[in-house]
Amino acid sequence: MQQYEPDPLSRAQLAAMRRSLRNGRAALTRRSLLRASAGGALAAGGLGALSGCGIPPASKTQGVSSEDHSAKEKEINFSNWTEYMDVDESEKHHPTLDAFTKRTGIKVKYTEDINDNVEFFGKIKPQLAAGQDTGRDLICVTDWLAARLIRFGWVQKLDPSNLPHAYANLSSQFRSPDWDPGRAYSYPWTGISTVIAFNKKALDGEKVSSVSDMLDNPKLKGRVGFLSEMRDSIGMTMLDMGKDPGKFTDDDFDATVARLQKAVDKGQIRRFTGNDYTSDLTKGDLAACLAWAGDVVQLKADNPDVDFVIPDSGYLTSTDNLLVPNKARHKTNAERLIDYYYEPGPAAQLAAYINYVCPVDGVRAELAKIDEDAANNPLIIPDKAMAAKSNAFRSLTPKEETAYEEKFAKLTGA
Repeated sequence: MQQYEPDPLSRAQLAAMRRSLRNGRAALTRRSLLRASAGGALAAGGLGALSGCGIPPASKTQGVSSEDHSAKEKEINFSNWTEYMDVDESEKHHPTLDAFTKRTGIKVKYTEDINDNVEFFGKIKPQLAAGQDTGRDLICVTDWLAARLIRFGWVQKLDPSNLPHAYANLSSQFRSPDWDPGRAYSYPWTGISTVIAFNKKALDGEKVSSVSDMLDNPKLKGRVGFLSEMRDSIGMTMLDMGKDPGKFTDDDFDATVARLQKAVDKGQIRRFTGNDYTSDLTKGDLAACLAWAGDVVQLKADNPDVDFVIPDSGYLTSTDNLLVPNKARHKTNAERLIDYYYEPGPAAQLAAYINYVCPVDGVRAELAKIDEDAANNPLIIPDKAMAAKSNAFRSLTPKEETAYEEKFAKLTGA
């Protein structure tokens, strides 16, 4: 079998990974979590986790099924991130999982053993590469890693007949990512959006409704923050420049970097940050910044001066996604669990607890019964107008990943 030898990570890519693990998406809590960025991990096919013998070439593999034991073995092994599931007051039980078991008789062995995409991939890579069962029927990973698993042929194609609610209720903004058109292999668990946050007191009457306002208003000089995650800062600026982060060229990327570099050179941008922007925004050291929606939900609840705006040009949303690994013993049971979380009731219970973007249409009325504020929060339940402004950053080739992270590192001084 031909071996897959990944390109080594560049110095800039390794630095991006460390930033993400230290104070970026990978370091965030339940309500401000988007995981390790693609720039810092496997997007370039690196970290050594993909190296070694026996890993098949990505272009010559397909998802591998095995005998499905779902009918006889009423169980599911589900690996997820910490604090990414509803819990009761005792914090010992997961009400939605318990209700699923009561309804179906299928017991869910729920394990919170994902702390980081890279680390988790290292756990399951040997079995996947060898064509063996990972011991997991369902996993939840961020979109860039989901894309790689699909590309390597290490996850199974889902059976639409087992997913009637998922198919019917999946929000349109999440229906067809470029890495899984039509959601043949994955369904989103949650979405997380990048928006503009601001401190009303610090703005002192100035208006911020766009990235241009942040970059060009001299009264905000030195009080503007951008994110150290390349996709967020570049993608939001691309949108402001009228470019599509889902279809951009090398020239578009370079023009966007130049736009940000100009703001860096004149001192408009205070710094590029991970989630540590939250303290600066709360104190007013930052008047405006790019921010992750999960943070904003919490900050608004704690500080009336903090608010957010969705630019007319649009915003970015990424996803954590459910997939069934190759050789999983209980594929049908796993599909039934995916479908369960696309019913409005269970979806509402989950959204009320974790406060991420809910990817399920028709959930608002159910969520209002639990938490009316959450139901009316567009960062949790986007309305049609907001959902229409959602954009995804396109998948990158290993060559693009290396080049773009190098350029972004120079821009941020990383």
